[in-house]
Amino acid sequence: MRRHEQLSLTQPWIDHSHARELEAISRILDEEAGMAERVGQDLVRGVKNPGTGARGMSGDQVLRVLVVKQMNGFSYDELHFHLIDSASYRTFCRFGALEEVPGKSTVAENVKKVRAETLEAIDRLVLGRAAKKGVEKGRKVRIDSTVTETNIHEPSDSSLLWDSVRVLTRLLEQARAAAGFTGWRDHTKRAKRRMLGVQRARNKEQRKPLYRDLLKVSRKVLGYAIAARGALADSAEEGWRRLAYELNHYRLLLERVIDQTERRVLRGETVSAGEKVVSIHEPHTDIIVKDGRETLYGHKIYLTGGASGLVLDCLITDGNPADSTLSTTMLQRQKEIYGRPPRQAALDGGFTSKENLREAKELGVKDVCFSKKRGLKVPDMVKSTWVYRKLRDFRAGIEGVISFLKRAFGLDRATWRGELSFRSYVWGGVLAANLLTLARHELA
Repeated sequence: MRRHEQLSLTQPWIDHSHARELEAISRILDEEAGMAERVGQDLVRGVKNPGTGARGMSGDQVLRVLVVKQMNGFSYDELHFHLIDSASYRTFCRFGALEEVPGKSTVAENVKKVRAETLEAIDRLVLGRAAKKGVEKGRKVRIDSTVTETNIHEPSDSSLLWDSVRVLTRLLEQARAAAGFTGWRDHTKRAKRRMLGVQRARNKEQRKPLYRDLLKVSRKVLGYAIAARGALADSAEEGWRRLAYELNHYRLLLERVIDQTERRVLRGETVSAGEKVVSIHEPHTDIIVKDGRETLYGHKIYLTGGASGLVLDCLITDGNPADSTLSTTMLQRQKEIYGRPPRQAALDGGFTSKENLREAKELGVKDVCFSKKRGLKVPDMVKSTWVYRKLRDFRAGIEGVISFLKRAFGLDRATWRGELSFRSYVWGGVLAANLLTLARHELA
């Protein structure tokens, strides 16, 4: 693992509140051993000779750059600009005043290497420091769920067919340029016209013939992709095999989109949320329906907050599980983090059930407050009505924590592509929020 033992000239911290916060976060990262080392291990995963070659970014630098990015919601281009322009960010990220900042592509490549598991492990170290400092001991927790959306447009069957045709045609063009594969025709203009026609049509009867033609075009492109993949798959060329893999990946997605379009549009069937493809670029995206009012596309995440404002845990789930199925899991995870269950727990009404109350009590939680009783009696949950009211009011604070994460740390929509990167993005936001919150406690 590369370490930059001696830094080039760095500028002192300026007299500003944000600079003081950055200095406090920097001190936390320096004093808690193992954080930079964990990131450094991710950077050299899969590298045959990590000790050779040009000097790259260190684990410490990558971790700090990731924190700055998530804390400000910067794009990689904006991040690169601020690393060049801001003396405070250069100092925080350990780039010397005379040192050249890596290009935005290099920064993006290194940041995306950091795994969600690594960021979660670093966050546990932050929580351990908070416990040692007396900031947060995990004795009183509040639990709720929210949705972080993936970076996709509003899905429709016609747009999914068009996206598939467009992407596969681009890959077929690459196959022609690289391997001379010419057994195909470009139908993108026709597909786009049909997609736009579907969107402009006034009723189902006008849409059906347009959909039939769009499906016909899609099947032709699907056939081209299968033929191209067969022509490339057995090649010894690494580039050809990679192209064959991409063709097969999008071919399988197009088959699913064609199937769901035929069932939904032509046969009037209902396709379950678990079967649907809502994006060919982010196929891991789940359909989350909230209270029958709003449909979101992303992943449901469960958050546990403490009295200090720190996020004590984050669980990213697949599908759209009922909150009532995750109550015990979230409390058990608190026991794993702190070595004991919380003394008091306040949960949203969606977690309410007699079974969840019983399991929480068996786990060792003394007072369990569900914001909606739903047939449960206060004496069964907590020791008094006064305690119930206090915990119910305390639970409402998790809404502010969720708002803080979404508004200031990008958890409203994950902009990184791919399921693994989605998880890293969410944990990066949680870690940055916790570092800032702990820094403010230590400055107070």
